[in-house]
Amino acid sequence: MRQRFSHRSFVIGWLSIAGLACALASPSPSSAAQSKSRETSAPSSRPSTVVVIDAGHGGFDRGGIPRQRIAEKTMTLDVALRLRKKLLEAGYRVVMTRDSDVFVPLWGRVAIANSNDNAIFICIHFNSATRAEANGIETYYYRRDAMTLADNIHRNVIAGAPSENRGIRRRGYYVLRKTTSPAVLVECGFLTNPTEGQLALTTAYRDKLAEEVTRGILGKPALVARAPASHYYPPATEVEAQPFNGYVGTDFIKAPPERSTSRHRKRSKAARSKKSAHHRTAQRSKDSGRTPAKKSMPESAED
Repeated sequence: MRQRFSHRSFVIGWLSIAGLACALASPSPSSAAQSKSRETSAPSSRPSTVVVIDAGHGGFDRGGIPRQRIAEKTMTLDVALRLRKKLLEAGYRVVMTRDSDVFVPLWGRVAIANSNDNAIFICIHFNSATRAEANGIETYYYRRDAMTLADNIHRNVIAGAPSENRGIRRRGYYVLRKTTSPAVLVECGFLTNPTEGQLALTTAYRDKLAEEVTRGILGKPALVARAPASHYYPPATEVEAQPFNGYVGTDFIKAPPERSTSRHRKRSKAARSKKSAHHRTAQRSKDSGRTPAKKSMPESAED
């Protein structure tokens, strides 16, 4: 009896050890789910998981030009808030430089952007001009690591808006130059243009702009065809959109090379020194009562 009991205990113990080893070898459903969740939430598929949205102007800074009918600060804030909602739904963490009608200085906007690691900086603006015919959408960047982001956003916004393609430009604007993360500034049309200003006043169009910027941030391809203008216009002001058959060529516009100012500074300094010396000579001559003699010049120079 004792031997049989010992044998039975040995078998039970061996089965317990084998079961424990199998349990350790195969992860539990909960741990497998957690591992899968970590994989799906990993930021490796995205250039960034944080987006800093900057709604241009605000507070006493109305934006645009004097006597402009539509306030730029109102349009930029509305598009920025819609963009925030869409990015949050896409799983991003969003930081706003302003979420109400307040003024934030440029250095404050940059400070907010630079305080967030692994972020991208998106500035929302609208254009204006004294010439009412000026129209179109243009996108700006400065850092080279923002080129792809600018391209993605610009293609999508252009595809979703019945406006002229004014291209992608590299400019050293303060908020683009001072940020330590990739930054893009989108000019979403001219509020001083009767057509684009009317579009900006419609909720559907502002929501469409936010949707296309979101698609650009997500890296989605641009739509092949534009939506007709009648989708945004009230019936009384319906205007036909120009046909858009596809993306052809490059939107990047080469900025003119910056002129070297070192030679100009040297020339200006020499001119100032010469002018100052001439002034001192004239002053001394005036004090002594003599008229300064005119400097003789070669005949070829006088001719």
